Amino acid sequence: MDFSNYEKSTASVWAGETDVLPNGAVTTPIVKSVAFAYTDLDEWHEVALGKAEGFIYSRNTNPTVHVLEEKIRILEGAEAATAFATGMGAISNTLFALLGPGKRVVSLKDTYGGTSRLFLDFLPRYQVNVTLCDTTDFDQIEAEVAKGCDVLYLETPTNPTLKVVDLARLAAAAKKVGAVTVVDNTFATPINQNPLALGADLVLHSATKFLGGHSDAMGGVLCGSKELVSKVFQFREINGASIQADAAYMIARGMKTLELRIERQNASALTIARYLKAHPKVSDVFYPGLETHPGHEIAKSQMSGFGGIMSFSLNGGYEQVKTFLPKLRFVHLAASLGSVSTLAGPPRTTSHVELTEDQRRQLGIPESLIRYSVGIENVNDLLADLEQALAAL
Repeated sequence: MDFSNYEKSTASVWAGETDVLPNGAVTTPIVKSVAFAYTDLDEWHEVALGKAEGFIYSRNTNPTVHVLEEKIRILEGAEAATAFATGMGAISNTLFALLGPGKRVVSLKDTYGGTSRLFLDFLPRYQVNVTLCDTTDFDQIEAEVAKGCDVLYLETPTNPTLKVVDLARLAAAAKKVGAVTVVDNTFATPINQNPLALGADLVLHSATKFLGGHSDAMGGVLCGSKELVSKVFQFREINGASIQADAAYMIARGMKTLELRIERQNASALTIARYLKAHPKVSDVFYPGLETHPGHEIAKSQMSGFGGIMSFSLNGGYEQVKTFLPKLRFVHLAASLGSVSTLAGPPRTTSHVELTEDQRRQLGIPESLIRYSVGIENVNDLLADLEQALAAL
């Protein structure tokens, strides 16, 4: 059944499931089988070559994983999708599948710490030319792309400083030189933003975060054209970064409440950001929903909601962070985001733990910064929690 013409909330529940529910089941089965048998050798051969639909081996494809892939494919408006064991599996497999010796990737200085490590340490080992631009200097990015580019890799809003990138403008620049535009849409989610509709070629997510939504399963997903997704899939099936059926089931189950959760988190995050912005013990608040945010107008033009993530800096530096965070009652101090429960931590232990303090400083990430991922708790309880923790400073 084609769910592309239905609302996202309906597609989140039903997409991918109508053809795999046996014996009257009302939820997706977890298919743990490693291999899938055939009695007709010609049919087996056609499926193995990808010329016919079916499943051969779960490192490649699996019925439960297919449900997850269909859900994200529909939500992002893509031709095809494939899933990975982790979000970094999605990012690294995509970059290594599209790049090689002599190829050039243009990206931003503000990307997730693991992605930054790929650009700074790993890709250069394979003679890939990497250029990292000031994230909001779109003229510079366009100029670098115009010099010759194979992949333009973007992230918006960025992790953890919530900078906003003009996707339509930069994707258009990439198309002029035949570059593939890849967008990490983890922070925004497909509920708030659809990069493919803005001109991107591929969109990926750490499905561990908002898609799953419960901090209990790891995965990554990639969506886009059949041609490009197939290229990455072929790399992934040999590289072996396949998601297990159990994790795919849990993420797909979490996605059924995705729109409900995101709507709550959008509203709570904006309320909390406005509260923190006015607090005398907070020096900066980074949230694209604030009218004072430098990227607010761009965010309004390409996002339907501003997301559940913000970051803010405290007066007094890292010592204040060490005092403040343990005082919070309704927050897990943990290195993740996008959960039903609120999560927080400084970049030095979360998003950019892989980088040195000097590297973080060069990326414009102060040690006083706190990334705050708003859960689905009552917003008044979260505000009261922040107030009592700030009062202790």
